[in-house]
Amino acid sequence: MYRKITGRGRGYAARGVSVTVALAGAALLLSGCSSDGDGKDEEGSGNGVSQQPKGKDPFWVNPEGNAAKQVAAYDKDGKKDDAEQIRKIAEQPVGEWIGPEKPEEEARGYTEAAEKADRDALLVLYNIPHRDCGQFSKGGAADGNAYRAWIDGVAKGIGDRHATVVLEPDAVLHMVDKCTPEQFHEERYDLLKGAVTKLKSLKNTKVYLDAGNAGWSQPDSLHDPLKRSGVELADGFSVNVSNFQTTDASKAYGKTLSSKVGGKPFIIDTSRNGNGPYTGKGKDPWCNPPGRALGEAPTTKTGDDLIDAYVWVKRPGESDGTCRGGPQAGQWYPEYALALAKASK
Repeated sequence: MYRKITGRGRGYAARGVSVTVALAGAALLLSGCSSDGDGKDEEGSGNGVSQQPKGKDPFWVNPEGNAAKQVAAYDKDGKKDDAEQIRKIAEQPVGEWIGPEKPEEEARGYTEAAEKADRDALLVLYNIPHRDCGQFSKGGAADGNAYRAWIDGVAKGIGDRHATVVLEPDAVLHMVDKCTPEQFHEERYDLLKGAVTKLKSLKNTKVYLDAGNAGWSQPDSLHDPLKRSGVELADGFSVNVSNFQTTDASKAYGKTLSSKVGGKPFIIDTSRNGNGPYTGKGKDPWCNPPGRALGEAPTTKTGDDLIDAYVWVKRPGESDGTCRGGPQAGQWYPEYALALAKASK
């Protein structure tokens, strides 16, 4: 049953944006954009994509992300209406998922670009050994030592720049639902706690340890594993990453967990939860489900002291996996992106 509630297709193994392209976008922003601090950037990237007002949303918009490129492509083809729909995605900050090969280089590129724009980088770390239980986003670091070295690289790349890190979607939940074999649990607890400790040693980095989503029916079974994984050392935890649970359900779920882990605040991934979870026919309701919509725009103005932010951790328009006609997990899926945007307010 875990496959119906945890939300695979994290979008990591084949994200569709290479390190080279990602860093090229960062370099472009460094050379071409300036920020007024309160409003949108004075210059975009040639496709009109710019930053959101910092007071409402401090996170960096990548002007060379997949959605921004799709806007430019539709404009070039004269598909103005479609371009405006995809702009709903392109103009919002989304998580940058750090790859396995060059963590220091990528983390530095994203955080330097964000700093130049006077914004914070939103980074997602998803490289834990035995990741995703062999599903669409299987993989991860070869072993514990490789993972520690990878985290060290990320930390070195971030340095003293401002970053918010979402740490290892599903890693804790998969120990609780027994998807990850028990012989790997003690090492995983150690790796997660070590990662939180390392990242929190940085001057301006916030860390949110992932805690699953509201589709999980046993939240009381999560608080002890979260503690063993270092949530009390972190700034809080994340919920609904890459999933479709409503914001209201995610709030209730997060508050239940918070009451069990010392009142820690949390962030909610609202990237694709505008119409809630899919309840139609077919297997794998978490994988490119039809009829979904974008959720609340990213913001730190949530009106709730326990909710630090609404964020788009999963990048809308990137596939959950090879299901319902989609490409590999993490690859850009323009038809799905357009459907999400058109279904949104």
